[in-house]
Amino acid sequence: MDEQEIKYAGFWIRVAATMIDTALVVIVTLPLLVSIYGWSYFDPERSGFIAGPADFLISWVLPAVAVILFWIHRQGTPGKMLLALRIVDASSGASLSLRQGVVRYLGYFVSIAPLGMGLFWVAFDKRKQGFHDKLAHTVVVRSKQRGTEPVRLPHA
Repeated sequence: MDEQEIKYAGFWIRVAATMIDTALVVIVTLPLLVSIYGWSYFDPERSGFIAGPADFLISWVLPAVAVILFWIHRQGTPGKMLLALRIVDASSGASLSLRQGVVRYLGYFVSIAPLGMGLFWVAFDKRKQGFHDKLAHTVVVRSKQRGTEPVRLPHA
């Protein structure tokens, strides 16, 4: 894709992609957690942040590994792919390296820490980068030409 055919993906389209991804994570993790811990897992009286080793693996490790692998191999999570967004290296436009994927994922925690400002920064940054993007040297892009393509029939 030519550089002139792409633009940076803005805040709201990225929020929509995140909502899709969150729904998918819940669809996968909820049945696993309930089958292991039962519905009491969601009891507000339950003590502790993590219910046990399976909770840690299902709620933290599995999503992290899946997201990073999607970023590296597909340039985006299912939500981003559905909305035709791609996460790429900020300089070359190439797919992320493993290091960039890990830094970007951990960078989400940095972005959330100052009252979520690192996430909201996407709305104000000229390259639409959140703190996690800046730390990993990545950008999220989308095609300027969206929608259906006009039919072009060969002249007979």
